[in-house]
Parts: sequence; structure tokens; C-alpha cells
Amino acid sequence: MTPKETTYKKIYEINYPKVMRLCMGYTGGNDVLAKDLTQETFIKVWKNLDTFRNESGIATWIYRICVNTCLAEIRRKKKEEKKLQIDDLQISESSEDPVEKEDMLFQLYKCINQLSSTNKAIILLELEDVPQVEISEIIGIKHDAIRTRIHRIKQQLTKCANHEQF
Repeated sequence: MTPKETTYKKIYEINYPKVMRLCMGYTGGNDVLAKDLTQETFIKVWKNLDTFRNESGIATWIYRICVNTCLAEIRRKKKEEKKLQIDDLQISESSEDPVEKEDMLFQLYKCINQLSSTNKAIILLELEDVPQVEISEIIGIKHDAIRTRIHRIKQQLTKCANHEQF
């Protein structure tokens, strides 16, 4: 195995779950599309690994590639004007039923998909526990503005999840 292959394999193993979850957020829980976007992200990582300049952390660089890949897919889908409609799902506040939990997850993804592309990127990175300073680097917005936006996005998602006016 070449040094590049060894490095890539390590990067892939560490970052695959995070990238997959981020893609799941962008695809509204569409597992197949999320896997495709994850694969596309890692193809880009492989192709551009030699050009990585260490100006930021490798994870930050990969997140940026992932966000851009997902946003490109969203733009492509908007051009096609094909929107996946998910039926309204009722959310139970405390449920141990796996089906209800899955319904709650779909409702959350549905609400996240109503956000602007920038806000969607911010909240999905926040849900991945990416530090807010790193989110500000990825998105290109000042850290204070990111903190404010996260607070407002959480309020919007709470209203949406409770079927209130968005």
C-alpha cells in the first residue's frame, strides 16, 4: 500500500461516520442518496488529497468538501423541481417505540430541509458536535454570528417539530 493509500484509509475510517450523518441531514434521511453523496465526497478527498495545504484541520477540509457536494446536489434537484414530500408525522415527546423514534427523526429532517442552505449546513455541523469556531471557518461567517444563528435555528426547528408556524 502506498503512503497516500495508507493516509487515505485512515482519513476515511475516522471521518466516514461523520460525513455520512452530515449527508443524511442534507438528504432528509434518504439513506441511498446520503451514501452516494458520502462516496462522492470521499472520491473528491482522494483526488485532492495531494493538494491539501494543512491551512485548516483535515476534518474541516473534508466537511467543506461534503457541504459543497451536498449543496451542489440540492441545487441540481431544485433545477429538476422534484421534491420529496414526507407526510406529516406526529411527534411523541417521550417514546421508547423505535417506529415513533424513526418518525421523530424524519420530522426533524423534514424541518431541517426547510432551512436555508447556510442554516442547514450550520445546524448539521452543530449536530455533529463540530466546534462552533470550526463551523465559522467552514461556513465563512464570524463566530459570534454562528452562535446567534444556532440559537435562532434551534428555535425554528422546535416550532417546526411542534407543528407551529415556522
